[in-house]
Amino acid sequence: MSSFARHRPAQPSLASVGPNKLTQQSLAKRLLFHSHPTDELPPIFLSETLPPELTAEVYDFIALALRAYINPWWTKITRYDKEFLPQVTHILVIVIRALELRIQRLNIPALVFHDIPTILSQHYADYRNALSKLSTSYASGGAASLPQLFSQMQPHTAILPDGKIDPEYFRQVFDYILRVCLPLEDHEAEAERIIVREVIVKVLLDDVLPKVTQPWFVQKTILDLLGPPAEGEYMGPLSAPPSSFSFHNLLIIILSVLQSFSGACIALIHAYKQAIITIKLVQHSPPYKSSTLPPQTGHTGPPPASPVADQSHTFVSPSSISTTTSTSSSTSSHPLQQWGSISAEPLTITQVGGNYAAPGLAMVSEVFSTRDRFSSNIFHIMLTMLSISITSFLDKLLPYLLLNTLCPAFILNITRLSKRTLFPNGYPGPQPQEPTLEEKAEIRARLVAWRGEGVLSYFLPLILGPRPSETLGAAVDPLSSAQCNTHLLVLLLDRVLMGLFPELADGLGNPSNS
Repeated sequence: MSSFARHRPAQPSLASVGPNKLTQQSLAKRLLFHSHPTDELPPIFLSETLPPELTAEVYDFIALALRAYINPWWTKITRYDKEFLPQVTHILVIVIRALELRIQRLNIPALVFHDIPTILSQHYADYRNALSKLSTSYASGGAASLPQLFSQMQPHTAILPDGKIDPEYFRQVFDYILRVCLPLEDHEAEAERIIVREVIVKVLLDDVLPKVTQPWFVQKTILDLLGPPAEGEYMGPLSAPPSSFSFHNLLIIILSVLQSFSGACIALIHAYKQAIITIKLVQHSPPYKSSTLPPQTGHTGPPPASPVADQSHTFVSPSSISTTTSTSSSTSSHPLQQWGSISAEPLTITQVGGNYAAPGLAMVSEVFSTRDRFSSNIFHIMLTMLSISITSFLDKLLPYLLLNTLCPAFILNITRLSKRTLFPNGYPGPQPQEPTLEEKAEIRARLVAWRGEGVLSYFLPLILGPRPSETLGAAVDPLSSAQCNTHLLVLLLDRVLMGLFPELADGLGNPSNS
């Protein structure tokens, strides 16, 4: 026993162990950078204003996705090749940087305030038009269902006759995007490129779109954005017991009135100061100017010589968005940060003519059918006249508020939320259990019973009319069909892709680019 104790090797102390050995390496370092696990993660983004935490979160998201969708079957092919996942990561980083350049030149205010409200307004108009034709001769003698009538009004190549999404459409789209973003040597690596494409298509078509198009999910998302209803919304008016008049009760009433009045004055003073500060910042903010979109960074030929602003976007159906609004706003751009041109032949993009408030007001009118009620119509006309009188100020205020909302902290929170949603325990979570019919009815009832709080509760009756529950129910109905919601989401996705890759409208059908 003593001999064993004499010849036993000495145990290393904690002081002799380096800090890297005590700290467990992250999944990204162990899976994607196993050859240099002690080094810092290489930067993903070109912008220096983004926080370093975002780089770590994006690398962690990539590592989780590759471990879930590639590693299970790749380890069955070969257990010793550890360079394949880093090579796929290299391709993803190149694509992310190319997207970063294009996002910084995308006219985000035009997308949010022009095109998205226009697409939503057209969705509501087409849904109600299809609903009015149901069980008539327009519906093939009453045999056609509501989704079929809606599909006839908004035909789309990506949506099959049975309402499902054609994966080949998005395969071609993402294959073209990879061809544009990747350099020649990386695009020629066909195995890695196809795997990246299939992973993106799989996550989009199997995990994201089927869930977010469900009516209960849309209603629950709207309810979460609006906030929980007030505690007394479901309670009837309580009758106070009669009490005799006394000086004590009168004093309580006077003090309560004074407290409410002082609180209202403090709130008004704070709102006035905040409004003055915001107006000064908006007035001194630089105006939006036309810019250039980075051309194709891959090995494909240059985009067509004709301006993209003169092209008609094939993803919009004839009954959908007007050509003037959609085409002009789809080809506008605004540089959030100056970047060097990648090529000597940049693609010039024209600037949208502002008036950001008009499409949003038109969308509110279409969603809540304000034209059907006299008071709501008058209120909407007054808001429209007010917005026209201060158009120049709103064209600065709305983009200022939007771009301050889309700050790096917001992007970091969205990345973390996406990672927790898609990979709750480090792996793809099970399909969420669909709510029962009672739970779906409860979600809809809570949404219809919402009445707002604060100042909004005073203006909401002017928009919703004397029967707010019926108005809110009619506003929710166009989002109650999963197949119709699929059309809406595909159009929105197409609009974003056209904004990032305006040459995509001609690239897929141009044989010279293939």
